[in-house]
Amino acid sequence: MKDPDAINQLWKGLLVDHIGMRFVETGPDRVVAEMEIRDQLRTLSGVLHGGALMALADAAGGTATLLNLPEGVGTATIESKTNFFAAGRSGKVRAETTPLHKGRSTMVWQTRVTDESGKLLTLTIQTQAVLTK
Repeated sequence: MKDPDAINQLWKGLLVDHIGMRFVETGPDRVVAEMEIRDQLRTLSGVLHGGALMALADAAGGTATLLNLPEGVGTATIESKTNFFAAGRSGKVRAETTPLHKGRSTMVWQTRVTDESGKLLTLTIQTQAVLTK
């Protein structure tokens, strides 16, 4: 297990860093990340872009997989489905990722993204391939 600061350093300079995503809890069965809603992440109508929400969920699920892999093994998203329930308007959003399946060749993760009031914005289910050399 790595602490959140070490995980945030892994993502430094990459998409996660650019969208302002920050990991706050990083364990093998639960990953939590937050992201501030800011103007660069909004749609023309002023709400948080669905792509930003999907990127948040994808990075959280991918990171959760990495935390469960042996040294030298990688991962890639091979399937992802997101349901949108409400728009993010202001403040922070929080992604909480938990496992549905942790196998030798695939892992499946569920990520719930909520706003500061706890309102569910999205639910993402993604499958990560376990890539051995």
